[in-house]
Amino acid sequence: MHMHSHSHSHDHSHGHHHHDHTPKLDHLNTAFIVGIILNSAFVVLEVVFGLWSHSLSLLTDAGHNLSDVAGLALALLAFKLTKVSSSSQYTYGYKRSTIIVSFFNALVLFIAVGFIGYEAIMRFIHQEQVEGGTMAWVALAGIGINGITAYLFVKDKDKDLNVKGAYLHMAVDAIVSFGVVVSGVIIYFTKLYWIDSAVSLIVAIVILKGTWSLLSDSLRLEMDGVPKEMDLEKIKRELMKGKGVIDVHHVHVWALSTTENALTAHLVIDTASAPEFDAIKHDLRHRLEHLSISHSTFEPEFSNEKCVHVDC
Repeated sequence: MHMHSHSHSHDHSHGHHHHDHTPKLDHLNTAFIVGIILNSAFVVLEVVFGLWSHSLSLLTDAGHNLSDVAGLALALLAFKLTKVSSSSQYTYGYKRSTIIVSFFNALVLFIAVGFIGYEAIMRFIHQEQVEGGTMAWVALAGIGINGITAYLFVKDKDKDLNVKGAYLHMAVDAIVSFGVVVSGVIIYFTKLYWIDSAVSLIVAIVILKGTWSLLSDSLRLEMDGVPKEMDLEKIKRELMKGKGVIDVHHVHVWALSTTENALTAHLVIDTASAPEFDAIKHDLRHRLEHLSISHSTFEPEFSNEKCVHVDC
């Protein structure tokens, strides 16, 4: 019974998923590729002009945009890997790679921030002349590029932690570029060069704030924690709505990838409803799909059996 239940669940959700995501797949694929090309070109632009105009905030922004390119490339890779079907070694395919990717992305950003912070503090001590005008023009281009890229991900940002990460990076970048434009203009007219370092520190803090949540979310999923937007009590209440379900225990909810979640549970079912277990299972599976759980496995226990588990 249990075995049958599992294989059924797997087929059912796989079929459902495949059919569901085909249009989104092409759209996201294009979004990633366009984003990677645009941002790579912009990084080169920022590095060249950042070195030429001695602007640390341009170089900081270049670092930030480079991490976006890395994030986009990793997210694209992870997205491709989730489509790889399972094998006898990896029964879930490579879905989990999306979570590892989120984690690495956060680590890379942390390291970048360390370098930026150090350089900014050194600059406060030894001031350097900065070409404010160049800084403003390059950053202005940045607003456009980041804005366009962010827009590409608007549609899918709530379906996947990696896409959300990409979207947030781009949106934050557009704001950061705006800050760099303003400080460039101020430096151009006032020659207050320290503003450049101050802006790059603010950028660093902005990066840290976003990275912290990316790090903690991906770590939670890595440790098979219940995904942040899921409420275990609500899921249990939903399971109790099944016909003839008297009790629910051993409920485990975890993430297979940044987009797919799985559940296993023991259901205590009254003896009268025992023959209908297939129907009950089907109903519950359907309810869980509305709660973003695409793979579920149920183990029945019938209420006339003496329950031997610790937590009954």
